[in-house]
Amino acid sequence: MLTGTEVLTTAQIRAIESAAMASGKVTGLELMERAGSAVAGQIRLRWPKPGRVTVLCGPGNNGGDGYVVARLLHRAGWRVRVLGMDNTPGPDATEMKRQWGKIGGIGALTESEVMHGPDSDVYIDAILGIRMTRPPEGEISEILARIYGRGGDGVWFREQLVAVDCPSGLCLESGKPFPFPQGGGTFDSPAQLTVAFDSPKPGHLIGLGPILCGELIVADIGLKRWRERNLDSRGLRPVRLEAIWPDFGIPDERRIGLSPADRLKKHAFASQHKYSHGHALILAGGPARGGAARLSARAALRIGSGLVTVGPPQDALLEHSGRPDALMRHAIDDADALRHLLTDARINAICIGPGCGIDRATALLAEALPARRAAVLDADALTALSREPDLMAALHAACVLTPHMGEFARLFPDLAERLDAKPTQGPAYSKLDAARDAAARCGAVVLLKGPDTVIAAPDSHARIHSAFDIPWLATAGAGDVLAGIITGLLARGLQPLDAAGLGALIHAKAARAFGPGLIADDLPEMIPQVLRETA
Repeated sequence: MLTGTEVLTTAQIRAIESAAMASGKVTGLELMERAGSAVAGQIRLRWPKPGRVTVLCGPGNNGGDGYVVARLLHRAGWRVRVLGMDNTPGPDATEMKRQWGKIGGIGALTESEVMHGPDSDVYIDAILGIRMTRPPEGEISEILARIYGRGGDGVWFREQLVAVDCPSGLCLESGKPFPFPQGGGTFDSPAQLTVAFDSPKPGHLIGLGPILCGELIVADIGLKRWRERNLDSRGLRPVRLEAIWPDFGIPDERRIGLSPADRLKKHAFASQHKYSHGHALILAGGPARGGAARLSARAALRIGSGLVTVGPPQDALLEHSGRPDALMRHAIDDADALRHLLTDARINAICIGPGCGIDRATALLAEALPARRAAVLDADALTALSREPDLMAALHAACVLTPHMGEFARLFPDLAERLDAKPTQGPAYSKLDAARDAAARCGAVVLLKGPDTVIAAPDSHARIHSAFDIPWLATAGAGDVLAGIITGLLARGLQPLDAAGLGALIHAKAARAFGPGLIADDLPEMIPQVLRETA
């Protein structure tokens, strides 16, 4: 099992907080004080010279955190203005409001006060936090539309805005922003900084969350040790975060788990014969369609598959005669030829789809799937699946599907429709939900690609890989390389979920290591550097 950082849902974190407080190990006031202290500390790090700050405090616990921030910044020499609302029942937030009231005044949190008061160097959104279950209404809606909406007077906030937990109005289960019905407009201006507590939530990492949150810092407020001791016994199942982008405020995988190189070493066999590292078969398409398959094959070689064979039809075999010389070639004209080749039990992983052609993929899938070998299904193979219910029914637990959103919509149109719907209440249906539901339905691992890649297994275990920082990865052929990396890892003996998660990590690290100007041909050649640097 790969290790990583836990990603907890809002329901899980509420349950953990309640259980920790019920145990007597911590009080709600202590947690609120620690949260506010973490936010104040991050503000002082980024703006070391005290200036003017406006703290926008909502009626609940998020507002309570805001009052703590106000008190601590005041103590540090900041000139603090607080705008607040009447508290909903909750003794902790009420007490923090009372403590601030002994120091400074509280103005009304209204659109007029927010937009027309004295300018501040920093604005703090402590209005709603993680407990959003429906679109904001009334005055709050108008305030949020001003702060976060496209155009209008709110744009000037974006370089100065710090969100507590998350930008108010963002669903932290899905990364989808709720609409602002009263204020109009859309949620388009991001915060500069978001400080979350204990662990990231799904909405910090998927959907628009990574964009709207700006830089994300995850602060420890003292629950981690208690949570780790009590997690399994209370059935609080985490999602696993498989990779994180630069400047993410939690440790990267080199400090929280095994590096990519170490993970591969753990899957090395005692024998160092080439077949002990597996034999991957990449099924290629007809004449002038072989480039995608060669990208996959090169990636499978670079990730360490002991042998890699590319299998085009006979009339396309000659075009695969160039480098790399380590690549094996074998003509596979039809399903009968594939059936014969698969009598060799040493071929333990298959990639079908890149440049294959839909008709050819359909025929080869009908033979490959009953063979029950580990398989990566990409591109044309996914289209073939979407057209042939019998093929979809033949999927098994050793398969990894790698659709982008368009392919996902063809495979699972009802799930894609739910995912595209604008949220009217929370928790909104998320990319994580969609990938999990798809995996459970088809009985295979689903890697739903994008800058927020979600990988889910049929048993609902899932991983999130955020790669919003590498837009140059959106280049033709990059998906073919990813398919090849995963195929090579399957050949080496990794389980499908682990192969898909580690493959996505190495793929992104290779793109980051190369930088802008990347083309897909560069990615396989960067894999050795990634493995060396993370060893």
